[in-house]
Amino acid sequence: MFFPEGRIRVFLYGQPTDMRKSYDGLYALARQGFDVDLLAGHLFVFANRRGTQMKILYFDRSGWVVWAKRLEEGKFVRNWSDTRGGEIDCTALKLLLEGIEVKRQFKRYSLERGQ
Repeated sequence: MFFPEGRIRVFLYGQPTDMRKSYDGLYALARQGFDVDLLAGHLFVFANRRGTQMKILYFDRSGWVVWAKRLEEGKFVRNWSDTRGGEIDCTALKLLLEGIEVKRQFKRYSLERGQ
């Protein structure tokens, strides 16, 4: 990424998206799907129904930018019924772009009470 990760927010659109959409179509989906300032530089992530293509839309102070990635093997999203839209962190986005699906968070240890 080209900017400090602590300052940006990432929003995953939780439904399949037609990848023929470009700036205006993705902007309309982001405006409809998220209640945030679209011009603040946040990243809006969209994936197609098969989960093999992804587009990221953001505003960089002078205009809209669309990044696109298409996988030759594997999927970004395996099952849309398990996918929730909403805010994700930059680490989850990096994992998603690498094809690593994060299903749940778990603790590596647990504290026993009374010890």
